[in-house]
Amino acid sequence: MSRVQLALNVDDLEQAVSFYSTLLGTGPAKRRPGYANFAVAEPPLKLVLLENPGSGGTVNHLGVEVDSPGTVRAEIDRLTAAGLLADEEMGTTCCYATQDKAWLTAPDGERWEVYTVLADSPTFGTGPSAPTDPGATACCGSGAQAAPGRPPAACC
Repeated sequence: MSRVQLALNVDDLEQAVSFYSTLLGTGPAKRRPGYANFAVAEPPLKLVLLENPGSGGTVNHLGVEVDSPGTVRAEIDRLTAAGLLADEEMGTTCCYATQDKAWLTAPDGERWEVYTVLADSPTFGTGPSAPTDPGATACCGSGAQAAPGRPPAACC
């Protein structure tokens, strides 16, 4: 099963969760401080909400969730053969999950990820491209920094 992922920045997570729970007819599949995600069966959608006050109403990034590491690898091979450069992050922890993924940048600068979730994680994650500052957090190939206990502004 594949589904499109839409990651949104929101000013107030509680208000956004209430709104999207009503709109989608289901509650979040995962909740953490400053973070919620919805796994919607119909239409197939992974909606991720990232609390980033002052950035609400903007797209954080887009993605395609796939069912296995093999599918991620096949998509990397397909996209590379088509001339698109994919930044690989295998076994990275991001957004409270261990994932295999690849990042691409669309012509207008939108960030897209093709990913699969390998396991749940109790931490937001740091990923292989995290800054070296031990007080900073980053993931999802963004290098973005965040305040302690909050997700980075540019992450899943």
